[in-house]
Amino acid sequence: MKYPLLKSLLSLGTIVLACSCSDDKSPINNNGGEVTIIPCEDALYVPNYGLLIYTKDNKVMDLAGNQVGKIIPVGGTNYVIVKDMAGNTLINQLNIADASQVTPLAGDPVNCNVAPATPQISTCEDARLMTADKNYLIYADGSVADEYGIPVGNVIPTTNPTVVNMVDLSGSPIMNNIDLSQFPVIIKGDGIRYKITEAAYHWKDATGDYVVYNDGSVKNPTGKLVGFIDFATGYIFNVERTAALTMANTAVLLQPTSVLHTNAKCVDYDAPVVSSSSAYVPPVLSSSSYVPPTPKSSSSSSTPKSSSSSVPKSSSSSVPKSSSSSVVTGKCPTIKTKGNGGSGWATRYWDCCAPHCSWPEHGHGNPSKTCDARGKNPMGGGGSICSGGQQATCLSQIPFTIDGCTEMGFAFAAVPASNGGDCGKCFQLTFTGKGKYSTDDNHRYIKGKKLIIMTTNIGGDVQQGQFDIMIPGGGVGMFNGCSQMGWGPQGEQYGGLLSDCEKEKNYKPAATLTCLKEKCNSVFSNDSQAKQGCLFLAEFMHGAGNPLHDYVEVECPDVLKNKY
Repeated sequence: MKYPLLKSLLSLGTIVLACSCSDDKSPINNNGGEVTIIPCEDALYVPNYGLLIYTKDNKVMDLAGNQVGKIIPVGGTNYVIVKDMAGNTLINQLNIADASQVTPLAGDPVNCNVAPATPQISTCEDARLMTADKNYLIYADGSVADEYGIPVGNVIPTTNPTVVNMVDLSGSPIMNNIDLSQFPVIIKGDGIRYKITEAAYHWKDATGDYVVYNDGSVKNPTGKLVGFIDFATGYIFNVERTAALTMANTAVLLQPTSVLHTNAKCVDYDAPVVSSSSAYVPPVLSSSSYVPPTPKSSSSSSTPKSSSSSVPKSSSSSVPKSSSSSVVTGKCPTIKTKGNGGSGWATRYWDCCAPHCSWPEHGHGNPSKTCDARGKNPMGGGGSICSGGQQATCLSQIPFTIDGCTEMGFAFAAVPASNGGDCGKCFQLTFTGKGKYSTDDNHRYIKGKKLIIMTTNIGGDVQQGQFDIMIPGGGVGMFNGCSQMGWGPQGEQYGGLLSDCEKEKNYKPAATLTCLKEKCNSVFSNDSQAKQGCLFLAEFMHGAGNPLHDYVEVECPDVLKNKY
């Protein structure tokens, strides 16, 4: 099929269109100003902008196969908003049902000339890239890692020299009869190994190779401190903070593919020394910070967080009697305003990782408690479940309400990394009845409701005014420390069960709410405590995704301090 390549493609300054120049693969054929496009899977072609929209995962690609953004569906309509990777609006209103704006293209995986570009994957050793259900790196020694470098298994030779079987680390089959000759792409090793003390972000450009930690410190691959980052601007400054070394693109830096994991192939994990007086536990990355620009209330995610070594204050307050339990019943506690405020929005997550504020040095002498791997019994020390340890988020920190206090809820949350000193602080969020990306009846229902949150975590790309609420089923984000919990599927990585329901029910408020309640009851059928936390999103917050709020710092009420 041939479609006109309009001049507006050249005027779209935010998109760089690169194409292969081979005669048989280029999606752009200079034939009277026309372009031949054959995507590998069903897509919507936007000729005015030279873009392809893949509604399966909301990705927006250029004609060279590079992802340049995402679409935000406007609930209940055929309109979408097209955003670039940094969240800037490319197309404000696009009707994907209007044939004059969008042309559906049938995918042809055999004859396609537009496919996603080869992922930017780096490795210290040469490895074969195999793309199947996900990306695999197959090394010469037979070991297999995912695209993040985390070992996932091994390949076993067969009688055919080019065919192997793949098994996981326990020896269970992943897939059989893999013909390696069908995967010719070799990722060349760069020979660089990274010495890290916790999971961290990685940024590399012409000025240097930087390992970026959640506390803002920046080191080189050998572990030497070279500077500090301002997450808000992306500037990396020297140690003296007198000059900028470079400016990282935070939209890229904070992606999951930019993370150096402690057990990755090309990483040397240098575990901190644990003293006899207070066990230091290395920080880990949590799921709460990355927020894809979608109308679903995505859990924010990909942020380095610190795990805790704290010893819980007591076991008596670790497990609430019910989702509405509190030392106060029959009335709302008096909330006293303490500091300044502003406006923003709420996202959600629950990744089971030990939170940043459970590390004593971050908790200002009052660290948040952590629990065992099932989130039930308070414990201190041993490392976060998300970095091979035993500490996890306590289920006592699920959001809750108080009997007789219907318009006020209580929860724990992550705040921007630039607010790293906010551990243990409390804020009152008053919902405005509107949503960040779209507004429906679920948002309007909670207008005027107040949510009192206490800070237990931080996120490198959580923005000012954004509070990432800890809600079971809210999305695991970058790390899934919940795999040992025995729960059902946690829904979309960013957005969780509510995001699943929004898509399944085409963003219809009432149907979405009913779906969320059903998923909470099903997914957490064997864990009444986690189920109560999940139902808080359906009942108190009425299934409102990314609700807007006004916030102000307040004195922490005892009902939160007792669970912190």
